[in-house]
Amino acid sequence: MQVWKFGGTSVGKPERMQSIRNLIAEDNTRKIVVLSALSGSTNTLLAIGEALKANNDDDANAKIDSLKAHYDSFIGELYKTPEGKAAGQQIVDNEFSFIRSLTRIKPFTLKQEKELVAEGELLSTQLFQAYLAEEGVPSVLLPALEFMRIDADNEPEIQFTEEKLSEMLPQHDDKLIIVTQGFICRNPRGEVDNLKRGGSDYTASLIGGAIRAEEIQIWTDIDGMHNNDPRIVKNTFPVRELTFDEAAELAYFGAKILHPSTITPARMFGVPVRLKNTMDPAAPGTLIADRTSDQVFKAIAAKDGITALYIHSTRMLNAYGFLRRIFEIFEKYKTPVDMITTSEVSVSVTIDNTDRIQEISDELSTFCTLEEPDYDQTIICIVGNFSADNEGVAVRVFNAMKNIPIRMVSYGGTESNLSLLVHGRYKAEALNALNEGLFSV
Repeated sequence: MQVWKFGGTSVGKPERMQSIRNLIAEDNTRKIVVLSALSGSTNTLLAIGEALKANNDDDANAKIDSLKAHYDSFIGELYKTPEGKAAGQQIVDNEFSFIRSLTRIKPFTLKQEKELVAEGELLSTQLFQAYLAEEGVPSVLLPALEFMRIDADNEPEIQFTEEKLSEMLPQHDDKLIIVTQGFICRNPRGEVDNLKRGGSDYTASLIGGAIRAEEIQIWTDIDGMHNNDPRIVKNTFPVRELTFDEAAELAYFGAKILHPSTITPARMFGVPVRLKNTMDPAAPGTLIADRTSDQVFKAIAAKDGITALYIHSTRMLNAYGFLRRIFEIFEKYKTPVDMITTSEVSVSVTIDNTDRIQEISDELSTFCTLEEPDYDQTIICIVGNFSADNEGVAVRVFNAMKNIPIRMVSYGGTESNLSLLVHGRYKAEALNALNEGLFSV
């Protein structure tokens, strides 16, 4: 069995949803199909939640009316038969009745907000499964809320998912397509929760790992993962093969096509991940697996909103435990570090979450001297095969970057990543220079 995930733009219009039906059913093999909310729905639901938190009920109800009108129009175009249209309308009416019931709960809390946001996926999956039924495709909807759960640390409980699916799937052996929701789950209290934004990719990977799928396919509106950011750089091209490590680095450092957490479950269980284009299904896309080509430079990604901290102390000379003391502070305030460089008396680190930067700085100041942080930085991540036997890797990178100031360099931590820190204003120039210097395009 394979797991196929379709994002919001892939299901955002009736004709797109109809195309997905053709895609998933054409080879007559069983699949679990994971759907995101229709494009724009999650943002609108979040805006409704913000209005309710501000006690602006008129604004919230106006947004609800507008969103329902969109769904009413959607089902009018999606279904072909009176029976299909009636089934679709019943789904929309039921879910919007629940949405309106949330507006009467005062105060409007985080619990209600998560229930509200989950409606995007609950709507898209029910509408799609009803459309499959209208088309005569043997299918069933398995609610993700029955088998997806996170623990107290907001981490998915994959063993719970594995156990639940092993019970549920055999009950539907006669069904070609199993439809379920991405993104949503339950928390330890049994409440509706989610895997954060972009979490539908994560859902697909967790399911794929749990059932030991043949392959996980992530369908978007772009032909696989490109060697650079096509929004900024001209002449980019799809990367046909990546290792799990390479793909994880690119996703974490800014490649928007893939949610950063997606790779972990797939790598854990050795399930290949293929990135495909719904607009061009015949294109090969990008395959992420255990092995790949020996090409030196594979791709480049950039992560914005980075802050650099510069820590100095003569007490770290020939001392042990100094780095431990520093990183215990970041651990205490649950602030991950992206990059780190060291000298005899200095440590430089980057973070992308500055919520606790004042507390971190205050504690570091008790045994270190701190420079003023550098805000608005960008990490440029270059991914490839950088084994010790490959000569000239750093030279080619620095030659390409010769006219751009570099604040930090991280190289050698893995054989697949070379990272540079530059000010955000140099991002576009750096990406284009590296594209020309490393890929000759």
